[in-house]
Amino acid sequence: MLDSFIVKDYMASAMITLKPQVDILEAAQTLQEYRLSGAAVVDDNNRLIGFLSEKDCLHTVLSAVYNQDYGELVEDRMTKELRTVHPSDSITDVAEKFLKDGVRMYPVLDKNVLVGIISRQSILKAFSQFSSTRPNK
Repeated sequence: MLDSFIVKDYMASAMITLKPQVDILEAAQTLQEYRLSGAAVVDDNNRLIGFLSEKDCLHTVLSAVYNQDYGELVEDRMTKELRTVHPSDSITDVAEKFLKDGVRMYPVLDKNVLVGIISRQSILKAFSQFSSTRPNK
């Protein structure tokens, strides 16, 4: 049953993270380079303090176009009200959260430390594996 599939089996534990003091243009280039829709922002102890998405970077693009202001940092634009999941959460529960929240990925926290990222693609991968193991009709 799909409920038995859990986040830790499908999350990416090797991930690109950002620091809050990084220039937002540099962060946007990192997102482009690695083809990411967003990245976790962590402090020196790998504690999650924010999340920077492509959408957050668009604010800087518009500020640069309209005001010739290129000087923002990640901490200026990152989302600070975070939605996260736990490694033991079921894939089904996380799929429901994706539909409700409309985000593309969630940071995965264990004891308040970032241990991974799970994306909508990860959920689809779990569903594909589940589908391939079910009996044919």
